[in-house]
Amino acid sequence: MKKAVITGASRGIGRSIAEKLSDEYELILICRNNSDLMSDLPGKHFTGDVGDYDFVKEVFNDLTQVDLLINNAGIASFDLIQDMTPKRWDEVIRTDLTSVYNTCHFASKLMIPVHSGRIINISSVWGAFGSSCESAYSAAKGGINSFTKALARELAPSGIAVNALAPGVIDTDMNRHFSDEELSDLTGNIPAGRMGTPDEVAEAVLCLSKMPVYLTGQIISIDGGFV
Repeated sequence: MKKAVITGASRGIGRSIAEKLSDEYELILICRNNSDLMSDLPGKHFTGDVGDYDFVKEVFNDLTQVDLLINNAGIASFDLIQDMTPKRWDEVIRTDLTSVYNTCHFASKLMIPVHSGRIINISSVWGAFGSSCESAYSAAKGGINSFTKALARELAPSGIAVNALAPGVIDTDMNRHFSDEELSDLTGNIPAGRMGTPDEVAEAVLCLSKMPVYLTGQIISIDGGFV
């Protein structure tokens, strides 16, 4: 059976992706906290910081096959730049961007010899356009977009597709900080008239995982027409 590694799998988009892929893949699920939320999901479970190279190395030491890698782990930080501490900046970049390097570094070593594999990075529309008071998050997601395009060029000769999915405003815990008024203003700017759901993003991931490997190096938005 094919094997899929999913980071940030305990809730939100990551959990929905795990549920959507569970019939077709043997799952290797990773989360930093809340491992109890994954207890009802099939597959192997790992708890740790994917921004930590040594932790990711330990996870992949147990693997001999990876057919699909989903880089979903991420955190946001809502700060004015003059208030953001170096520690917080580093935490966001480490969790959202360095983690993608870590997993791709080890997954590619398993994919290249068999000339097969797919990598899907979960980015954000803010990676292309930026969001006020989310400079670190926007920078990390913009980095994912460039990393995706560069890695796609690098791995295409090995038959490996690398793409990114860029969600817009999705109804997850990450957006719980908005007031009802702020959410109303935000959704009013979305042509679809609502936030997206984690299940819709998961469905897009499933579809993308089945596309020909000739589709590679793309940043695909799922945002209700937002941008």
